[in-house]
Amino acid sequence: MQYNFINNITSNGVKGSAILGIFSDLSVNSLSKSINATNLKKIKAAIKKSGFGGKINEKLCIYESVGSKFEKVYLIGLGDKKEYNEKKFIQAVKMFSKICKSELLENIYFDVNSFLSINIDKNWAIRNISIQVNGVDYLYNETKYKTKNKSNYQIKKINFLSFNANDSKKLKKYFLQGKAIANGIKHAKKLGDLPSNICTPTYLSKYATTLSKKSKKISVKVHSEKEMKAMGMNCLLSVGNGSKEPSKLITIKYNGSNKNDKPIVLVGKGITFDTGGISIKPSNAMDEMKYDMCGAASVIGTLSAVSELNLNMNVVGVIAAAENMPSGSATNPGDVVTTMSKQTVEILNTDAEGRLVLCDALTYIARFKPKHVIDIATLTGAVLVALGKVASGVLSNDDKLTQKLIASSKISHDYIWELPLWDEFQSELDSNFADIANIGKRYAGTITAACFLSRFTEDYSWAHLDIAGTAWNEGSDKGATGRPVSLLTHFILENAKSL
Repeated sequence: MQYNFINNITSNGVKGSAILGIFSDLSVNSLSKSINATNLKKIKAAIKKSGFGGKINEKLCIYESVGSKFEKVYLIGLGDKKEYNEKKFIQAVKMFSKICKSELLENIYFDVNSFLSINIDKNWAIRNISIQVNGVDYLYNETKYKTKNKSNYQIKKINFLSFNANDSKKLKKYFLQGKAIANGIKHAKKLGDLPSNICTPTYLSKYATTLSKKSKKISVKVHSEKEMKAMGMNCLLSVGNGSKEPSKLITIKYNGSNKNDKPIVLVGKGITFDTGGISIKPSNAMDEMKYDMCGAASVIGTLSAVSELNLNMNVVGVIAAAENMPSGSATNPGDVVTTMSKQTVEILNTDAEGRLVLCDALTYIARFKPKHVIDIATLTGAVLVALGKVASGVLSNDDKLTQKLIASSKISHDYIWELPLWDEFQSELDSNFADIANIGKRYAGTITAACFLSRFTEDYSWAHLDIAGTAWNEGSDKGATGRPVSLLTHFILENAKSL
């Protein structure tokens, strides 16, 4: 996609479509920097004639009514200017991207100034517009499995209006940040949407390896089951016991700084399909359990974004990948296994398998001497009860890390909400037959799951993101969301040495 930052339209015969923001007061004064007076009058007349009210998410297309300047002009309602904020800006930009896709717009003039208000930063706005326009072309397009797919739609060129030449260099940086985030989200969406007979642990490992072919700063190591057994990862291996698909431990290193600089480590749950094992799930909507590797997909997507941005820092991604199936060789409820940390676990429920693969991965990553560790997992249905599909849950042993993540959540609008990790919950995991049980009692399932993980993270700063509610959409919009790639990339950007 080509992009330019320009002040206004000076030439006649422009081939393209204009996108303009209009508040509910219907004032067109903010458009005066990029649209001449004659065409402003035509736009104003078209608004009056149409009954367009400027409400949030309202749209109006004006055909051939602005002279030779544009092929079409699209007005997007922004609502009451006094109530306008970042959230409504993102709503408007999402509406813009929908218009582009439905109308197959290729050459666009986007009047950024008309979408801003006094409390919205222009750099932040460009990054978020970029995330949307660079992500609008995502389409599950595996022609091997869907033979009647449409071809991907792409925006060919976008011209950002209301900028002078001095703005261009700085704004280009924020546009490229948004592009990298969008590309990372597309990686995560693709992996999440693939069926489990394709996206196996082996496929995940091969996909991760492709990142190293795109950047000399990335190296990938894949540990086999034999190697994991030698390291004592019996808990991780127990999850894949019932499957013919071999489990994998995938390590992706991005070396963007001095090797002695402590890395940020991301750990992703990669259950490529979760039947529940012997504690088998109900059949209703079990097909959605192909999304149980979205934590792993978000790690790959974030490492892709970090690499594309060429950040001056070290980041490590670790993926614990397995397929959870019932069979004669599967782990049974009541079995006791020894983790890499030497703690023993009584597996009361084989459907609480995410924490079993993560606990060994969280022990393994201590060798990297991390600055911070964030694990990302579709871990509990209980988080849906608590937070629905709006926010991911966050639980942590480090208040400062939590606040950094919350700050990045507010910037990215990839929402998270903190749940307590209090000592009072730890006793829920007591076992008569091992050091710890893999499930708690009936209540506080998201918290007790995090309590389990906390037993393996005592030596470093750690946060857990439960994305079971946010990783995919249901119904007619069914598909992976790519969350929380945006949150994680914003967090890394905020903590990078050089932006």
